Amino acid sequence: MAKRKIVTGNDPVLRKVCRPVDKITPRIRQLLADMLDTMRDADGVGLAGPQVGVLRRVIVVETEPGQTYMLINPEITESSGEQVGDEGCLSLPGESGCVRRPMKVKVRALDTDGKEVEIEGEGLLARAFCHEIDHLDGILYPDRAEYMNEKA
Repeated sequence: MAKRKIVTGNDPVLRKVCRPVDKITPRIRQLLADMLDTMRDADGVGLAGPQVGVLRRVIVVETEPGQTYMLINPEITESSGEQVGDEGCLSLPGESGCVRRPMKVKVRALDTDGKEVEIEGEGLLARAFCHEIDHLDGILYPDRAEYMNEKA
């Protein structure tokens, strides 16, 4: 596995809408494995394709050890409830803001074998899914923040 460079700041790639993955190839699987390594190395809980400069609809999420998701073409199919809390982003180091998200979401995606999966997430997992799927549409959390916290 290889660590990739995380795109940060005002890089225009972070504002682009990603293309769906049409075919799951060894290259796509390697991308997801690299993203997982990169995310873990940076102490993150999620990472999306554009954050490593790849405009494809892929995300990795790991909110707790052993709960790892490597998802292709993810979409939120249901959401309910509400949570409000601080978010940060590996692409916006040193920043954080207060964001309102659903408490529960249901996500449909393909796994690395091309099998359709449906995952229900609650709390931090729901927040992470929403945050990473937003990245695939060029949306960054400050766009949704009720307010940004002062930099430390």
